[in-house]
Amino acid sequence: MLQLQVLRQDTEGVKARLSRKHFADLHLVDAIIALDDERKKLQLSFDTNQSVVNSTSKEIGALMAKGQKEEAEAKKAEVAALKATLQPITEQLAVVEKQLHDELVKLPNLPHDSVPVGKTPEENDVVREAGVKPALHAGAVPHWDLIKKYDIIDFELGSKITGSGFPLYKGQGAKLQRALIQYFLDYNTAAGYTEYLPPFMVNEASAYGTGQLPDKEGQMYHMPADGFYMIPTSEVPVTNIFRDEILKETALPVKMTAYSPCFRREAGSFGKDVRGLNRVHQFEKVEIVQLTHPDKSYEAHNEMVLHIEKLLQSLELPYRILALCGGDMSFTSALTYDFEVFSAAQERWLEVSSVSNFEAYQTNRMKIRFKDEKGKTQLTHSLNGSSLALPRIVASLLENNQTPEGIAIPKVLQPYFGAAVLK
Repeated sequence: MLQLQVLRQDTEGVKARLSRKHFADLHLVDAIIALDDERKKLQLSFDTNQSVVNSTSKEIGALMAKGQKEEAEAKKAEVAALKATLQPITEQLAVVEKQLHDELVKLPNLPHDSVPVGKTPEENDVVREAGVKPALHAGAVPHWDLIKKYDIIDFELGSKITGSGFPLYKGQGAKLQRALIQYFLDYNTAAGYTEYLPPFMVNEASAYGTGQLPDKEGQMYHMPADGFYMIPTSEVPVTNIFRDEILKETALPVKMTAYSPCFRREAGSFGKDVRGLNRVHQFEKVEIVQLTHPDKSYEAHNEMVLHIEKLLQSLELPYRILALCGGDMSFTSALTYDFEVFSAAQERWLEVSSVSNFEAYQTNRMKIRFKDEKGKTQLTHSLNGSSLALPRIVASLLENNQTPEGIAIPKVLQPYFGAAVLK
């Protein structure tokens, strides 16, 4: 959630940056400032009347002490009349504050100055591309055929158990999943990230804190009887660990990593681009999250990008890094880099990670703060990245490494998988 002082300090600049995200309702900025003006007037009226009540009440005590009962009774009448004005002001103030909050959460985060101008994914900037695209042998097939050939993932059984988009991993497929998860976690903890295993359901306050609510209700599985949501990523519960906390400046940065299954409705998804593992309703992912000092969040962002880049290099997958344009960014992000790996059998790039800096947008919602050396309380910045999402990594590993003898397992993964080839 944007801070009111940001809107007030540079109103036209805020509108210009929101336009870069192709946010259409720019009038909201003026409406929010007008509501804040009304809130300030009501607060001033309340404070003024309360101050008179307080000072007059003291006078009553002094008059009673002097035996001036008649004058004291007159002051009591004044206090009663003033107190009667406070209740409607309080009620109106509550109404305006709720309106102000409800309008403020409709504004997306402001994009960083470096965000490319553009509206569609085709306008994202390719930062760099690396790795060698494999030349596949004759008869190579996409991963949806490979998983049947090696009997490692069963979509039909998953559909029988739950529904479409819920794959069932078995045998070497389940083992490959476990190997990747363990490798990713070990890689992250070796870099100083503390491992967590969070709940896979969150309450409304947690979903609101990271910006899933009120923006992404339709993408989450909701259990109305309990008020819980299945998590779309472990970013949600992990970042909320520090909700309503004040950290010591010396504790920053806080570096966290977590494995979790992820649940996304992906309503309306269809076509060849979502075939097989390209898009599913339940998948596994390892996430990294940082809470940082505001002055160091972009340094941390670059560090996270390099961290994930080296992870992809270790898997020997061809990849590219994209700087997302304003129109393709998430509601909450200030700057996002996407990682895509090349799927040789499909001859297309598949997104496997997003690394985002949210600045103070999430932490303002969650009230995650720290005290600096001068004792001043400030909001931290929050960042997160996929390290990594498994389905498309698995799809690319299967397709790019297929040989007539089986699927070659990258060297770094072989100790975890227990074999050099999946047969």
